[in-house]
Amino acid sequence: MTESQRTGIAAKCGVYRHPSTEQEVVRLACDVPRDVHNNPALPTDSSSGVERRAAHFHYDDQRKSEAFTDLDSVHPDPSPIAIIDRTPFPPQHAASTDCNKIIRADYSSPFYMELAYEAMEAWNSWPELKQYYHRTGWINIRKRGTDLAERIRENFRKRGHDPTETLSLDETRRRFGGVFKDSALDDCGYTYWNPEAGWCDAGRATAELTKAAVDNGVRYVVGDVKKLRLGSTGVESVETQDGAVYTADKVLLATGAWTSSILTNTEDELGIEESDRVENQVIAAGVCVLHFKLDQTELEEMKDVPVVIYSEDGDMQPPTGENILKLTWAESFTNFLQTPSGSRISVPASLDQHVVPKKLQNDVRRFHADRLLPQYAHREVDYWRICWDAITPAQDHLITRHPHPRLSNLFLAVGGSFHSYKFLPIIGKYIINVLDGRSNGEEKDAHWAWKTGKLQGNGAHEKAYPRREFDDFLTVGEHRL
Repeated sequence: MTESQRTGIAAKCGVYRHPSTEQEVVRLACDVPRDVHNNPALPTDSSSGVERRAAHFHYDDQRKSEAFTDLDSVHPDPSPIAIIDRTPFPPQHAASTDCNKIIRADYSSPFYMELAYEAMEAWNSWPELKQYYHRTGWINIRKRGTDLAERIRENFRKRGHDPTETLSLDETRRRFGGVFKDSALDDCGYTYWNPEAGWCDAGRATAELTKAAVDNGVRYVVGDVKKLRLGSTGVESVETQDGAVYTADKVLLATGAWTSSILTNTEDELGIEESDRVENQVIAAGVCVLHFKLDQTELEEMKDVPVVIYSEDGDMQPPTGENILKLTWAESFTNFLQTPSGSRISVPASLDQHVVPKKLQNDVRRFHADRLLPQYAHREVDYWRICWDAITPAQDHLITRHPHPRLSNLFLAVGGSFHSYKFLPIIGKYIINVLDGRSNGEEKDAHWAWKTGKLQGNGAHEKAYPRREFDDFLTVGEHRL
């Protein structure tokens, strides 16, 4: 690895010192344990009122894909950077700490198709990432009456390169080891195959980049944010639950599904109207995932399986190195609460992510898993998980300076919208441009800006937008958490 690559990895941690102004940046996420981990440069006492001057300081969130910048973005000195997260890495509750994520360029949005190809080049070439990237291809099984697949394939053709191949339903049943020979495909029209798509071992990739950053001088701290503290001209500092205060010239929120819960008190303090609050830009949403631990016979049967998109119902990813088969139901949902000031905000449910209401489990199996894999209908699920993300109306990222004049040094990098982990290697360089006041180009600036008005046209990942509430899955005897 070259010296420029080493310093670039340090810059991945999303905290950036402008080489000319030496400004300090703090990056925030949400509720993390109340201890300091492996950081001799910062005080470890928890006495109330201690002020800690954290030179550069990154407070990570549930969306590590928004935390990193390109290897080419060279940070002159990684030692003043600190990552603050809820647990020692990899963070257990992070959506990015997952057994796998889909890597694909199949988008109905030409903008995100181009961005995905840029990211896939990095997955193919970066020494830190390519070992975790598996180009297995994917099949997209489409229901009759939908045109999403054709819009995607038209974008490929407009680029001058269409890697896809149409498969009949009979071919779909015969190929891939016959795994789908009994799948419920009667209401489907056809399948298309794209050999360029694949998946990555997300948890390991995230940990690898974080470790590379720490090895190159970045400090890693575990902390528990309490609030943003306002000064006369903006966010002056961040206070944690143990009374420590971290000051910074710029604050970057990469808080994923916890964005509203972090900002709501600040919005109250400034008297921001409901229509101008971050809740109107991005909301917290969850999806339910089930996992089977395969035995050797099952693993052999699944050896030729690619990533599978099962219409609008969900997806299945190939077995991991630990023999885990994961299926995700695409029906996302929200969880709202009312704050003491009367605002209605979306937040992740506070129950353990592996505690899934029985009705939700049944719906995942009935409407997705048992239809795609009927041979597993009576097989016990080894474990469940609810993954929480931040989603925007158009499923764009929100990478921008906050528009309120009293929050002019507050920046946001949120809105993964259940499709953004693939951008892990490249998104950070664009975040740095926003922090430095540089344009990312008219098109990117427009996609990632603070929005006003209603969404026009289709979103980038429209099937993922939530239409149900978490309470819908709670039955008599269960309580809202």
